[in-house]
Amino acid sequence: MERTILIVEDEPSIAELQRDYLEMSGYRTEIAVNGEEGLEMSLTGKFELIVLDVMLPKLNGFEVCKKVREELDIPILMVTARREDIDIVRGLGLGADDYITKPFKPAELVARVKAHLARYDRLKGHRSSTNELEIREIRLDPDSRRAFVRDREVTLTTKEFDLLYFLALHPNRVFSKDQLFERLWGVDSFGDTQTVTVHIRKLREKIEEDSANPVYIETLWGAGYRFRS
Repeated sequence: MERTILIVEDEPSIAELQRDYLEMSGYRTEIAVNGEEGLEMSLTGKFELIVLDVMLPKLNGFEVCKKVREELDIPILMVTARREDIDIVRGLGLGADDYITKPFKPAELVARVKAHLARYDRLKGHRSSTNELEIREIRLDPDSRRAFVRDREVTLTTKEFDLLYFLALHPNRVFSKDQLFERLWGVDSFGDTQTVTVHIRKLREKIEEDSANPVYIETLWGAGYRFRS
């Protein structure tokens, strides 16, 4: 069954580009050209993901995201022409699952859409009877706490597994060392954020083919770490 995606975008050329690439990838799409129309279609239609521009006439993307999230639990991918951290943080704080900045490669948009649909399927159990998380050649089973890379089981410590699973649950999102330390070790834990650096290095040695040139866990200098889907 085709899955339907709502594109909320007021620039026709961008909306049509998104539509063409998503439909070539097997999705059905519908387009809303302003925030009010996007909100109405989101709440009355049957969509499995929303690609939502930030700068929209009548109702901006932040307002649409907030109102949709109050009613629906579906992936929201925000599109912004601005790279300011405050806009990104605001969007994520209102319930967006991810963001992508203009100009972007259409293939990246499709990859993000696929990753978030797959993640929601796993979390909601729509298409899987287990809690396994699979991204590219990595498979994680949180129930048995086993990790497989390229069909080979790798041995991870408790914190290594927790760290990898957390990052994989939030693909393409950047987390600072402080955020990771607080979420996985707790603010009252002994140690410091250097612990995160050490665990990232050990994880790369175990899951990457070339730990010096990682393709899964990326470092964004001055920002933190990101798991690439």
